Amino acid sequence: MSESIRIGVLGCGRIGRWHAELIARRIPGLALSQVFDVRRESADEVAGGLGAAVASTPEELIEADDVDVVAICSSTDTHVDLLVAGSAAGKPIFCEKPLSLDLAEVDRGLAAVGDAGVLLQVGFNRRYDPSHREVRQRVAGGDIGDLHLVRITSRDPAPPPIAYIAVSGGIFCDMTIHDFDMARFVTGGEIEEVYATGAVRVDPAIGEAGDLDTAVVVLRHADGVLTTIDNSRQAVYGYDQRVEAFGSGGMVGSENALTTTTILRNASGGQQSTLPDFFRERYEMSYLAEWEDFATMVRNGGPSPVDGRDGREALVAGLAAWRSVREGRPVKTSEIT
Repeated sequence: MSESIRIGVLGCGRIGRWHAELIARRIPGLALSQVFDVRRESADEVAGGLGAAVASTPEELIEADDVDVVAICSSTDTHVDLLVAGSAAGKPIFCEKPLSLDLAEVDRGLAAVGDAGVLLQVGFNRRYDPSHREVRQRVAGGDIGDLHLVRITSRDPAPPPIAYIAVSGGIFCDMTIHDFDMARFVTGGEIEEVYATGAVRVDPAIGEAGDLDTAVVVLRHADGVLTTIDNSRQAVYGYDQRVEAFGSGGMVGSENALTTTTILRNASGGQQSTLPDFFRERYEMSYLAEWEDFATMVRNGGPSPVDGRDGREALVAGLAAWRSVREGRPVKTSEIT
């Protein structure tokens, strides 16, 4: 491996472009070597702005001598085949969530990773948010005594396009999947049972696409801890992301980061700054920390801080949530696996 870890990015859509920019401009010791996208114009635009080469096929990028690490940021339905190809090439892999919407396919991809012995990190960036991470550290350190409850709020400023919703796997496998991972991360315990309910309160077109835009989920962990999650596809006041843990000795929580720390007070009352209105602004620090941690893992040989099992367990919870909604009952995760 060269002095800089050379990354090849597969997929130049919104998330792939963001990762490419961070790799090329923000992370010391990483270099953007090649990019690929099925839309050649998207790859050309990203490569041209960041000084990278454009591969003609995914295989060309994966097998290239100047690519040390493969970053899979393409559409979800392509992830497993690319995991298999990257494993066959013997290269460390970063893969965005979800690994797949099909559990059997996830297992196929993870089997290839395991057989090849390559390093895999799944893109659950919220684990690296400084505030969320401190909640986990305080819980693990016993600062709030025995953990009883975790509460997670995750609300987007606006819903994604209907065309995206139709292929996303729905709210539980696309949006709430971050919260399922956060629940495992904060509690340190596995999810044993999922009860979910939801509605269409934002846009009827979301319901017509077979999805929900408003949801509440209750999780029971193996040790008896309970987690509640509330989701909305539209919070008109900004990107609302909060985590709270409550225990026998107190509570610890992460509040929203505001765009500025400015406070206005006058005769009419008080006013604070707005919330960030896009995931990039809200979670920029977590994406940077995620790549820095991954780079350390690649140089030192692991272990992965967020591995394939983490990706699998979050998907299991998402599939259990959908079954819970459809059947109107709590669903054991053992029913899905």
